Amino acid sequence: MPDQLIYAMEVILNGLMAGVLYALVALGFVLIYKASGIFNYAQGVMALFAAMTLVGIMNGQVPFAHLINAIFGGHITHFGWNIPALLAIILTMGVMVLLAWAVQHFVMRHLVGQEPIILFMATIGLAYFLEGVADLMWGSEIKTLDVGLPQGINLWIDETTYNIFGYGFFIDNLDIVATIIAALLVAALVAFSQYTKQGRAMRAVADDHQAALSVGISLNFIWVMVWSVAGFVALVAGIMWGTKSGVQFSLSLIALKALPVLMLGGFTSIPGAIVGGLIIGVGEKLFEFAVGPLVGGATENWFAYVLALIFLVFRPQGLFGEKIIERV
Repeated sequence: MPDQLIYAMEVILNGLMAGVLYALVALGFVLIYKASGIFNYAQGVMALFAAMTLVGIMNGQVPFAHLINAIFGGHITHFGWNIPALLAIILTMGVMVLLAWAVQHFVMRHLVGQEPIILFMATIGLAYFLEGVADLMWGSEIKTLDVGLPQGINLWIDETTYNIFGYGFFIDNLDIVATIIAALLVAALVAFSQYTKQGRAMRAVADDHQAALSVGISLNFIWVMVWSVAGFVALVAGIMWGTKSGVQFSLSLIALKALPVLMLGGFTSIPGAIVGGLIIGVGEKLFEFAVGPLVGGATENWFAYVLALIFLVFRPQGLFGEKIIERV
């Protein structure tokens, strides 16, 4: 088998793995949009906030340590103990549920029935607020995240050569873990949305807030539930991205890469988020492989957005989105 073909196959495999990580972030957008019709600009910052909170809890870091020391003149930074990863994840999920309740109680319930642009602007404000709170709570330095996944040769983290059809392919094992987790998440979320009472209520709320209220659906409960699930998805995405590249404030920018994924897959389709992520992941890797050397490289920075623009022109609802028909 020619070396170029082997390398191209490796590029495709790595593109699929990268696409899964994009899709994990896009899932959070889809969940909130399906339930409320809100495009949650803060989803990327939620992943950052969850990852930073997880690291802070695991390391026994004192929240708001810099602020406390500045006010009281102390030098305390840590409690002096470390929290096991599993317990820290559970505690972080509790924080994300509390955040979901706060968002609903202090922001969203006051905006019922407002225009979509008003709700979108509210999520922009929420994004900057969460980013500031994360900085005050945990500091702005880059943090290493290790949740205890096995490391070493032939295990789940390091790059290991897998022999396929007699040829070696370098695949990051963390991406394999992300693929498995994403598949399980999608299956669970689709089942929840289609076959549970709460899932059907979620879709009803997305169609019409006032009509859902009139038939006895608790808007407050549905929104807290959906923001909590989106917070869990953000936590999973934050763990994967944070383990891969460190927990840093640039992590919030992964939301920008999720936008083309949503435009391809559709804003209301959970499977579409996965398919869109895979298309973007493979497409940008192949384009960089085939065209990058001819144009000076760095095509991964803009390929996804050009592809999304093409979709907006010819199929604005995405591959799996529903075409909106308005009667006049």
